[in-house]
Amino acid sequence: MSSSNKLSTAFELLRDAEDKIATARHLLQSAGDVGLEETTTRTRRQFNVGSTGEHSVVEGIFDGQSMIGADKKIYPIPANYASKSKLVEGDTLKLTIVEDGSFIYKQIGPIDRKTVRGLLARDERGEYRVSVGAKNYRVLLASVTYFKGLPGDEITLVIPSSGSATWAAIENIIKPADDSRLVELAHQAAQQNDDVTATEYDADNERAIPVTNGEDSETQ
Repeated sequence: MSSSNKLSTAFELLRDAEDKIATARHLLQSAGDVGLEETTTRTRRQFNVGSTGEHSVVEGIFDGQSMIGADKKIYPIPANYASKSKLVEGDTLKLTIVEDGSFIYKQIGPIDRKTVRGLLARDERGEYRVSVGAKNYRVLLASVTYFKGLPGDEITLVIPSSGSATWAAIENIIKPADDSRLVELAHQAAQQNDDVTATEYDADNERAIPVTNGEDSETQ
């Protein structure tokens, strides 16, 4: 492996580790003013890992991409499912692994959430992020693709109420108006009433130009 590839891999591992640490800190903060030992004990009571012979059940926390199970294993979550379900970092999930190996996820404990607005951007690594003030949130590529997002689009995000998160779920995308569409709408409005003078939007000069229908009126 070349030096550049080693550095790239190292940075990727560091970034993933930072994401996991951020999730762990968020969970500790949401637990309130309790000791680490008490928090750990309480978490073990809340999350279950079991098996019935036909299927096994694991509960855990969504970290923005995957589920961190109570058994300290990382379980992959299909990006399309996480995107369409608008899972938020910190949500509690239950995973049922059936006998044939299929994964069935269910959200059992949504974290308190809020909506914010920001701008979509793409970094030098090709990953999408949304800037909300001084904070940047990572978003799933599947969500950006589903909403046909482009850098510069305004995004409505769902994040934990605490605001302490690395990942966010896309609620919707607000796209800028298409100038050609505005011209089309102006012409349609003019055609509906021959007696009304409409205005056409000129995107180049940003000014209103009178538009008349049919022959010019004769001078009285």
